[in-house]
Amino acid sequence: MIAAVLVGIAVGFAAPGVAVELKPLGTGFVNLIKMMISPIIFCTIVLGVGSVRKAAKVGAVGGLALGYFLVMSTVALALGLVVGNILEPGSGLELTDSLRHAGEAQAKGAHESTADFLLGMIPTTMVSAFTGGEVLQTLLVALLAGFALQAMGPAGEPVLRGIGHVQRLVFRILAMVMWAAPVGAFGAIAAVVGATGVDALKSLAVIMIGFYITCLLFVVVVLGALLRLVAGVNIFALLKYLGREFLLILSTSSSESALPRLIAKMEHLGVSRPVVGITVPTGYSFNLDGTAIYLTMSSLFVAEAMGEPLSLSQQISLLLFMIIASKGAAGVTGAGLATLAGGLQSHRPELVDGVGLIVGIDRFMSEARALTNFAGNAVATVLVGTWTKEIDKGRVDDVLGGRLPFDEATLAGDGHGHGDGPMPEQRVEAAPSTR
Repeated sequence: MIAAVLVGIAVGFAAPGVAVELKPLGTGFVNLIKMMISPIIFCTIVLGVGSVRKAAKVGAVGGLALGYFLVMSTVALALGLVVGNILEPGSGLELTDSLRHAGEAQAKGAHESTADFLLGMIPTTMVSAFTGGEVLQTLLVALLAGFALQAMGPAGEPVLRGIGHVQRLVFRILAMVMWAAPVGAFGAIAAVVGATGVDALKSLAVIMIGFYITCLLFVVVVLGALLRLVAGVNIFALLKYLGREFLLILSTSSSESALPRLIAKMEHLGVSRPVVGITVPTGYSFNLDGTAIYLTMSSLFVAEAMGEPLSLSQQISLLLFMIIASKGAAGVTGAGLATLAGGLQSHRPELVDGVGLIVGIDRFMSEARALTNFAGNAVATVLVGTWTKEIDKGRVDDVLGGRLPFDEATLAGDGHGHGDGPMPEQRVEAAPSTR
């Protein structure tokens, strides 16, 4: 992966024209990963919810997770406003006609309203939830199926065992897809370097570097302190454990590319299946810390670049609006830019044209957004597992200490320990292994 990224950068600088034509390699790999997301989420949630004896337990996990997501998203949005006011990155930039049109195009691709977003969670049919590629639609169908199997009692156990076998098949297919990761990384990096080069980044270096530093501080200081105080886990040990996933995200600029692996690794870490099955997929739509920081910093950047800086009251109003708007940004490349445009369109329409100023570096800022979103969801899963007492602390220490390695060939653990067998008060006796 590292070699592929370096070669891709070299090709991007040496032969920009050829490099841009390699973009389908990166797009194809990300599409292969996205192909696996719906079946993995469905199997994981159905097995988790269907194996829990009490429906209230699932509701408690979901409610706690959503409450945490709302608080942390608000913290991230506020942090973006503070840093944006300190840096004042938009001063001195000029908006050209081409950039103005780029901003208008992004606004057209944004969510129209919160109501449309909520209605979009309901699939046309149960099958379309899998074919449409919408995470929340799959989540809804999986929850309904899980609760139905839960209500069936012993009669639902054969179905649970069957879904367990399907899940193992899906993870095996995913392991095969991952062999193409270096090719995808090469194509994606080569294309973006070939298209933008270095000159395109110079005038926007302040906002980009400031955004990266802000995301880093949020993960290390805010999330790190919370993880240490609540779960007693070192943030750097957790980030090291997820190193391969971060590299995958860095090369594809999409946190969704690592979603299936995050589910597998969190269960291997020692967090129970129901907590992982509910927290991770939900977090991918409601816990986008990196996107939240991006939205407020970029809003200030655009306002200053357009010569219409936001007053304190306008910033607070925008903060409240973005708390809702940020929930509509899926963890895919470019969604943050569309959400920014949509938020400004609804709140300050005269600023939408300025979104074009960010288009040139959005692909690079998307890297930090995706990495921060991923780190935030990994931390959230450990925290929710700790609060609900659904985590094996001893196993966490063993896994992060390297004594229980993750099997990259099958995306599984060592076959022993928490998450592989039934847990008291949580799983039916015959609940299948997740790995």
